[in-house]
Amino acid sequence: MNDTAGFRLSVLDTVPVWNGVPASRSLRELLELAPAVERLGYHRYWVAEHHNMPAFGTSTPPVLIGQLAGVTSTLRIGSGGVMLPNHVPFVVAEQFATLDVFHPGRIDLGIGRAPGGEPATARALRRTGDPAHEGAFEEQLAELIGYLTPFRPGARPPVMVSPPPELPLPVWLLGTSASSASLAARLGLPYAFAHHLNPSGTETAVARYREEFRPSARLERPYVAVSAQVVAADTDEEAEYLAGPIKVAHVEGRINPLTLFRTPDQAAGYQLTDAQQSYLDGHFAPQIVGGAETVRRRLADFRARTGADELLATAPVFGLEARVRTFQLLADAVDQSVAGGLSPASSASSS
Repeated sequence: MNDTAGFRLSVLDTVPVWNGVPASRSLRELLELAPAVERLGYHRYWVAEHHNMPAFGTSTPPVLIGQLAGVTSTLRIGSGGVMLPNHVPFVVAEQFATLDVFHPGRIDLGIGRAPGGEPATARALRRTGDPAHEGAFEEQLAELIGYLTPFRPGARPPVMVSPPPELPLPVWLLGTSASSASLAARLGLPYAFAHHLNPSGTETAVARYREEFRPSARLERPYVAVSAQVVAADTDEEAEYLAGPIKVAHVEGRINPLTLFRTPDQAAGYQLTDAQQSYLDGHFAPQIVGGAETVRRRLADFRARTGADELLATAPVFGLEARVRTFQLLADAVDQSVAGGLSPASSASSS
């Protein structure tokens, strides 16, 4: 199924942590989930970055990437993404250059510009807390890309990462708005849009990226990955039950960001207000949730609306077996869509 008809299927994992379940279990399950996804033919596996948010076990993407790359052999492994305002570009470059030595040709560096977290978290991350600091993002990104680009013989830079990269390490820009799409296009970088966070902005951002894209030494043609919430099960009813924790988290997290994911049984007992239900209906309608036939239909709609070259499936589903089942049914839906003649998105071989 991998790269079926030019459409790639991948995973964006936030490593959900569940109420009553140790966070260590969620992290250890990664080492079983990634190989299972690899066997299903997925293209890449990315982990996010979160801090001071107990519901997500993704505080250290480089560490997780090393572990995931060590238990897989064909998946591209990367960050979705490293929040660059939280880090020194030189250190990020050395971390990923080192990962690439041990797993050559398989490491992706996805970069986000969101600072992430409230002021106390920002201080703990040794960020300045000064809003003007955010204006330095483009400078930080250019610095990072420079470190990860091999230097020409006789043109050794004053500071270079160790180990020095032999080939340009893939750098992606992540975003939730049209402004991030414009920046990725201007720099000639592959772009990943967080449809699972801002579904109403997807089509505008993707269109702007493709319209404004400028070829670069890193990428000749525009390439877009779009993330979506995916919950698949044998029936629509079971999928909605499994999606309950995600929906509750969307509304409960706004009230208390320190809460953990509820289990499906716990989420089923959560009383939503009419306003909350209306918000969730609108937010999840463009996501991919349902039984096999519903998933196939929603996937076709997703591809038609976004024109994505790749789907980054984020599936915070309770239980390892249920998560694997979600990825299996999604892979089946892609195969069936291609067999049914759905026109594929264009592919970029350099991504």
